[in-house]
Amino acid sequence: MSSPPVITPEEKLAEAKRQLSFPRIVAICGSTRFMAEMAEADLRETKAGRIVVKPGCDLKSPHEFWSDPVEAEALKVRLDELHRSKILLADEVLVVGDYIGDSTRAEIAYARSLGRPVRFTHPEVDPDA
Repeated sequence: MSSPPVITPEEKLAEAKRQLSFPRIVAICGSTRFMAEMAEADLRETKAGRIVVKPGCDLKSPHEFWSDPVEAEALKVRLDELHRSKILLADEVLVVGDYIGDSTRAEIAYARSLGRPVRFTHPEVDPDA
């Protein structure tokens, strides 16, 4: 007698989204220097009927939440983990901007390791092109 196939949490999530008839979910990635462009991409993706998740904090802009350097570093670690969760939740990734830094490069690699399609507003910056 064979064992039933093991279903991964990722497969359960995909099946739940299918059963709920969720629209495609797009995770926007990129340097926070492109926050305005991310907001524009959010509008375009939303207009196209997609659910959008994107960075919610710009640690380069002053704010009391990250005014203390020690707290800011701890927050950056938590935000990076949160963004990886957004990528895991998403069906695809949209990279915004004409610059790819180390964090965005790692997010692209993570998305591709999950089999997520990755689109670029500036395809010439695709590190794998």
